[in-house]
Amino acid sequence: SFNLAPEVSLSAASDAIRHALGSIGVPTSIHSTFQGTAKVFETMLRNLPWLVLIAILTVYIVLGILYESFVHPLTILSTLPSVGVGAFLALLAFKIDFTAIALIGGLLLIGIVQKNAIMMIDFALDAQRGGLSARDAVFKACVLRFRPILMTSMTAILGALPLAISMGDGAELRRPLGISIIGGLILSQMITLYTTPVVYLYLDRFRLWCDRYWNGHPLASSTNQESV
Repeated sequence: SFNLAPEVSLSAASDAIRHALGSIGVPTSIHSTFQGTAKVFETMLRNLPWLVLIAILTVYIVLGILYESFVHPLTILSTLPSVGVGAFLALLAFKIDFTAIALIGGLLLIGIVQKNAIMMIDFALDAQRGGLSARDAVFKACVLRFRPILMTSMTAILGALPLAISMGDGAELRRPLGISIIGGLILSQMITLYTTPVVYLYLDRFRLWCDRYWNGHPLASSTNQESV
């Protein structure tokens, strides 16, 4: 176990310790392990890809059941890259290390930010069933859902603001959570309002292409002729 020097991240200290153990030639009979926060950090990095993958897969399954589609959940999941980039940029701007608390903020953002796309896509699908084209439906959804999307995003940002500006005891635990949430929400709010309709249109065209392909497949045609 060890303490960190000022302005030194936990990952840099862990790498320095591993390099020192390799350079001094520690006998193979001696085994070293991290303790305390460094051990938690090491475990978090090992499990991080699986946590993110399971979270995304769970969201995809739930959305697929909700919309009864394999394609439209991908439209909603397309908002995730902007969330991660926004959270990391905010942490870099305030010179805050990526800790387990910041990871929790990122997992929370997976659910919070997707409500923008859910509100938009849900309305667009209903409008398409009413007879509108995909382009007109998603345009109408963007216009009518802009205010509720903005209101819910501002509510989440203002709710995380006290965490981001907190001072005193325990502030080092709360600030990464608030800053990651605010950074992810701001960037995703600015980007997804433009990218989500585009992704929706392209995936809808892909869905129509798949329908035409399978309905016009030679095997399907010959089967239909034999049935006739």
